[in-house]
Amino acid sequence: MELHNLNDYELIKQYLGGNSTSLEFLINRHKNKVFSYILMVVKNRELAEDIFQDTFIKVIKSLHAGRYSEEGRFVSWVMRIAHNLIIDFYRKSKHLQTVSDDDTEVPLFNSTKFSDVNIEDELVVNQIHSDLRVLIDKLPHEQREVVMLRYYKDMSFKEIAEQTNVSINTALGRMRYAIINIRRIMEENKVDLISNN
Repeated sequence: MELHNLNDYELIKQYLGGNSTSLEFLINRHKNKVFSYILMVVKNRELAEDIFQDTFIKVIKSLHAGRYSEEGRFVSWVMRIAHNLIIDFYRKSKHLQTVSDDDTEVPLFNSTKFSDVNIEDELVVNQIHSDLRVLIDKLPHEQREVVMLRYYKDMSFKEIAEQTNVSINTALGRMRYAIINIRRIMEENKVDLISNN
């Protein structure tokens, strides 16, 4: 069977069974999405490339250690690994509290909440960055409001729910749809973050 007909988990099984080409195919399938995310956060191509390589080294080690289960989506798992490595980098270089905001519209790493690393929650928030502000402005009002309050004003979903008079689940749902819509707008407008310098 040709590799492009296999899903991610089937490729992983083939790789663990000794077919190294399967892993190469799997990385190529998701590399643009993973690299785009890293680059959006660190805003430095060389650093992004280093973290990207470290991400897949950790992926390979984790696969061999049996730390991936088919219940999780492979690409989401890889993104969490990348996210953790970015956090580790800023902690080690002591930039977490002191990153200059001069080059960015939004202060990315000056929140103490960021270092608490609730990955599932933070990954959603940290996919929205200042580069995407123009796309955020195209969102429906309710979705844009949740993104602005959560990301730009660093409010919890509980606080957002209280301020906007909705349930926490509604606030979370609006954030989820906002991210879906941003991805759709990016595809429609052929926004390619990889080619940005």
